[in-house]
Amino acid sequence: MKYLKIMLAVVLLSYSTGMMAQYMSDTERLPLTVWIPDDVETIPPAAVSVLQNKLIQIATQNGITGSVDVMRFIFTANIEVITKDITPTAPAMHAYTMNVNMYIGDGIDGKAFSSYSATVKGVGENETKAYLAGLKNIKTNNPDFQRFIQEGKSKIIGYYNAQCDFIIRNAQSLAGMNRFDEAIWNLSTIPDVCPECWNKAQAALRPIFRQKIDFDCKSKINLANNIWNAGQSWNAANDAGAVLSTIDPNSSCVGEIKVLANKIEKRIREVDQREWKFIYDYNIGLTRDWIKAYRDVGVAWGNGQPRTVIYNNFRRSYFVRRR
Repeated sequence: MKYLKIMLAVVLLSYSTGMMAQYMSDTERLPLTVWIPDDVETIPPAAVSVLQNKLIQIATQNGITGSVDVMRFIFTANIEVITKDITPTAPAMHAYTMNVNMYIGDGIDGKAFSSYSATVKGVGENETKAYLAGLKNIKTNNPDFQRFIQEGKSKIIGYYNAQCDFIIRNAQSLAGMNRFDEAIWNLSTIPDVCPECWNKAQAALRPIFRQKIDFDCKSKINLANNIWNAGQSWNAANDAGAVLSTIDPNSSCVGEIKVLANKIEKRIREVDQREWKFIYDYNIGLTRDWIKAYRDVGVAWGNGQPRTVIYNNFRRSYFVRRR
């Protein structure tokens, strides 16, 4: 009986969670990622940690979800010291007035969608303690945070709805310059809460992805040929084979794999008196989750880019340190 009660509770919780997700608005479903650069301005490390925790608390209370794998849309902040004073007391204390500037924006190109500034004061025995005392005064349940977050999310959705055709044309131009991964990133990170634009992007992704794997195939065939021609030995054969094995079987030049492999096999038999066999599974990847394939390419490109944050109308870029 106890087991049945537990199972019933799990089923009801799952059902209620599913119903809640079903009735969430577009802005509620749009993911944001809390992110603070490691070397933000000149803030003491302890204060950076507290600032990040404050943002996480605000995010949690306002239904923000996000993935550190994607990090397209970020919720970030910095601290701007307005005044620094030393009190005429014994012992002397550091008294700071600070603006905590919060931003919602695009983590790659630095486009800011909304901002909010909270002024706090902190007094401590040293600089770090003054920062910490000030940050403690941020009330994470402030209703202004909800308005600021909703504004940012709404502007992100509005931006994609208005700029969709331009974004797709730009991605196609990038593909024309062989910048396939960047093009795929731009299209695969369009949020699905913009369904019309998302559907257009999915239709544009397939031919760009095919261009990418065809380009990669040609490059790898040439590389394998060069490796083989330079060595024409057992080791060269294995090195060339390792390159060939990474070619996507969906690419248009996949038939050239067999031609080169046969050439290598024949030559090894002549000069080395050994049998060399290259086994390639032409069915690998033929049945795939295309959306996941696009996303994986985009995530790999996006993770290699610096995050750009706008502070008071100027840009600063930070490379993300993966832990």
